[in-house]
Amino acid sequence: MKQSLTLHGDLWLGQDDSSMVGDLRISLLEQIAATGSITRAAKAVGISYKTAWDTVDAMKNLSGAPLVESASGGARGGGTRLTDEGRKLVETYRFIQGEHERFLHSLSEGVADFRNFYQLIRRLSMKSSARNQFFGRVAAIKHGAVNDEIEIALNGDDRITAIITSGSRVSLGLEVGSEVWALVKSSWVILALDDADLKLSVRNRLRGTVSRLTPGAVNGEVIVTLAGGNTVCAIVTNDSMEQMALAEGSPVVALFQASSVILGVAA
Repeated sequence: MKQSLTLHGDLWLGQDDSSMVGDLRISLLEQIAATGSITRAAKAVGISYKTAWDTVDAMKNLSGAPLVESASGGARGGGTRLTDEGRKLVETYRFIQGEHERFLHSLSEGVADFRNFYQLIRRLSMKSSARNQFFGRVAAIKHGAVNDEIEIALNGDDRITAIITSGSRVSLGLEVGSEVWALVKSSWVILALDDADLKLSVRNRLRGTVSRLTPGAVNGEVIVTLAGGNTVCAIVTNDSMEQMALAEGSPVVALFQASSVILGVAA
């Protein structure tokens, strides 16, 4: 049965970029209003008595006005209730929260094919220092005694191979069809004009054309567009670029070891 996906988000209110209240703090205030006791309120929301008072004091400092007040019987002994400011804060927060949830619901309904859109957002939100970030699916797995060879089909039918330990494959939950990220640092990519006469142990040999050159003081960045439309970035010395006569449109082969490919999956 296909599951529907909806947008969800957290709501925080604050002043001058300082977060003042979120759902937990508002729930604490609501329980104080309902029980008349900060002890029972703390227990209801799952925090300690001390944490409850620390939370109330923090909100007071940020709001500039008391949100709770203690009845006769001592600062910690008598009943506790919300002030007018406290009640107003709870009402305002819950009103905004309702509008926030309606907005998210409306937004999720208005996005066509939300399931694929959500997956795209997850891919684009990944952060890594690796210049080359590929997304694909596991096409084949060759098991070994210690290491496994993982073949990954990228968009456009480009393919790369990674060598990882069998333990890593198990911990990542990889199997044929699994979605996976493949990361390759640009400094690990070697460019060649033609590898037909080269006998190399390099597992990944991706053919393409130079689509962009960005020279630097010593090294330059070379972007290679593969047949399937994916791009590979390589860092090459300026001397090497000159010796190879690299230019936009030059046919090249991007080479990198299968052991240089780092795999990742969505948590």
